[in-house]
Amino acid sequence: MEIAVNVRFLLPGDKLEGIGRFTLETLRCLVQQHPEHTFHFLFDRAFDERYRLGPNVVPHVLAPPARHPLLWVAWFEGAVARWLRRHRPAVFLSPDGYTTLRTHVPRVTVIHDLAFEHFPEDVNRLVLKYYRYFTPRFARASRRVVAVSEATRQDLMQTYGVAPEKISVVYNAADRHFRPQPAAVQLATRERFSAGKAYFLFVGALQPRKNLVNLLRAFDAFKTSTGAPVKLLVVGRTAWKAGPIFEVYQQMRHRSDVHLTGRVTDAELVELYAAALATCYVPYFEGFGIPVIEAQACACPVITSSCSSLPEVAGGAARLVDPFSVASIAEGLGEVYASESYRAELTERGLRNVERFSWEESARRLWLEIEACVA
Repeated sequence: MEIAVNVRFLLPGDKLEGIGRFTLETLRCLVQQHPEHTFHFLFDRAFDERYRLGPNVVPHVLAPPARHPLLWVAWFEGAVARWLRRHRPAVFLSPDGYTTLRTHVPRVTVIHDLAFEHFPEDVNRLVLKYYRYFTPRFARASRRVVAVSEATRQDLMQTYGVAPEKISVVYNAADRHFRPQPAAVQLATRERFSAGKAYFLFVGALQPRKNLVNLLRAFDAFKTSTGAPVKLLVVGRTAWKAGPIFEVYQQMRHRSDVHLTGRVTDAELVELYAAALATCYVPYFEGFGIPVIEAQACACPVITSSCSSLPEVAGGAARLVDPFSVASIAEGLGEVYASESYRAELTERGLRNVERFSWEESARRLWLEIEACVA
């Protein structure tokens, strides 16, 4: 079988985030699990050779590079549609929520979240216009729709009226290199990143939905009320509409205890999770929330939000807080800081929880959707 795949999120270098990671890891497994089938990877720019994941992968570069709503239209409705018309694969798999409306090739489309429908103010106006026009049409045009959580599946049903029997859930997972680290590595990590002090950790792009404004305010309140010798490390790139985050940061009483690290390598990220007092990941909307299970896999306690997909993913193994309440987040920080036994309990439950997720199983479930699409 010839399978076309949109791999636009497989960016060169070490820059993969949530959707890119889902794309890479599920495809790595699919390519290995099904050597008898040919996977045509459709890139929108020169690609990194490491993404040629097997001898049954054929890469294609289609212009133009699609990093703007107008170029999204040109790429999906133009270049991709023309390629599909010319090559006629059995199925078109799109792991990033985008597809093309201008094809008769059966489509499997993975939709990660509908955050833009619930918090439109967080999105650029032209991007919002594209999402609101195309996403419901993509869902209707696709023969199979995949959601990365039951929360997203329910959202697709309620917001777009997608039939429940058309949508399946395929989870993300934590890569195998996310695992507990020896005490000596943890000590060295704290010496390097937090001057030897204990720290709370945030991991994610700096953008409104990740709720860093409330996390920074909560950390300031926690420090003021406890005087605890604890730092907050914020790991991730500056994304969009990050201005208010830096405004709050500048106003913090305990700003000197907050360190913005920017991006780190995958190896450093594992060490940062493993050495943290706890990971505090409190978005006000998520489709999945990979940092929750990455932290748990590294034996790190987790504080996360009580809404959207996060309780589902955390699996009863995290301290849940109200992301809209600074006081609730601060209380969670205080409870986790104050009790070593509570942290140990969260750690043990977290290690059990991550056993529910694996890229191999996610790929197997995605393959069932491909088979259902062409049946």
